[in-house]
Amino acid sequence: MKYGIVIERTRTGYSAWSPDLEGCVAAARSQPAVIRAMAKAIALHLEGLRSEGLRRPVPRVSVAWVEVPRA
Repeated sequence: MKYGIVIERTRTGYSAWSPDLEGCVAAARSQPAVIRAMAKAIALHLEGLRSEGLRRPVPRVSVAWVEVPRA
């Protein structure tokens, strides 16, 4: 199962979060590192849900890029 993540540039590197998994976040110095950290965070998040007897959320987010003309 795949979950979408949002990656944002920060003053010190990158942060990421998943719109489908409330409270699941990660931060790192590089974009590849934040993606790896987010994969681990998602796995831990889902494990926590499972241990509490909760269902895994169904991914609902999709991402598309929209190109707009330069001003």
